[in-house]
Amino acid sequence: MAVGLRVCASILAAVALGRAAAEEPRRFEFVETHMGSPFTILLYSPDEGTASRASRAAFDRIARLDAVLSDYEPDSELSRLADSAGGPPVAVGPDLFDVLEKSREWHARSGGLLDPTIAPVGRLWRRARRERKLPDPSRIADALALVGMDKLILDPAARTVRLSKPGMKLDVGGIAKGLAAQAGIDVLREHGVDRALVAAAGDIVVSGPPPGAEGWTIGVASLEPTKTPPEIYLSLKDCATSTSGDAERFVVIDGRRYSHIISPKTGQAFEERASVTVVAPDGTTADALETTVYMMGPEKGLAWIDTIPGASAVYTREEGGTVRRHESTRFRDVPRAVPDRPRP
Repeated sequence: MAVGLRVCASILAAVALGRAAAEEPRRFEFVETHMGSPFTILLYSPDEGTASRASRAAFDRIARLDAVLSDYEPDSELSRLADSAGGPPVAVGPDLFDVLEKSREWHARSGGLLDPTIAPVGRLWRRARRERKLPDPSRIADALALVGMDKLILDPAARTVRLSKPGMKLDVGGIAKGLAAQAGIDVLREHGVDRALVAAAGDIVVSGPPPGAEGWTIGVASLEPTKTPPEIYLSLKDCATSTSGDAERFVVIDGRRYSHIISPKTGQAFEERASVTVVAPDGTTADALETTVYMMGPEKGLAWIDTIPGASAVYTREEGGTVRRHESTRFRDVPRAVPDRPRP
């Protein structure tokens, strides 16, 4: 009888070990294009079915946000709102209203540097990058007359938006990708996946770390990311990071390099050769901060970052032919990682 009990116990133990091995989280990767960029989801799940269902739900949420927030698609809710510029208030959906409220908040906190009404000026610079010809100063002046958050009127009670001047257009690219990546992580959590990464170009949001790791290993991009590997690797969990700069999106006109980042105060594209990486509690905050810090410059921008709870940043720029790195007070406290080396 005792032998029988021991045999039964051994069988039960073997079954338990087999079940535990089967439930060990495995790594899955999914990629889709949204908001004009590849969105990558990396996650750990005990089975492929859970991973596929969770990633599908996350991508569907991101796609819905894209359909609302795109300023490239004429049928997006954002574009249709612009069609009503100069007219009466327009009722909008909760996603669009939420993004515009967040944009207004960050506009105030950034001293007006993050401004979704910049779109008329931005379109002139999009053409400039295509044609490699600077925008006409008179056209920039006309476009700047349409810029300003005082012309974007929000009514939270009625959930309506009014663009007060005809010709106004909106661009929420300053926070859209970070917000969408955060939404993707939130959906994954709702589906029981709490070890994941969602990346949209330079905007990355992570939840719990991979099994056996302290965090996700994220490299801080150099000024020439296609030529020079990162010098700093971070170990991140339950937070977000976002990078902005002119490494990929720029144009050279008459020997001068112009960034895709435009000042809403002057209507001019920035010429500084720089990159900013921000770490923040969530994707929306990280996305909003990186562009703003870039526009402020290292001294003012990093001092401002120190006033934002849970945020830190590193500002890399070319100074007199030398690349220099400037760090905010809290950036030194962000955990570092050692990148995985390729196996021989």
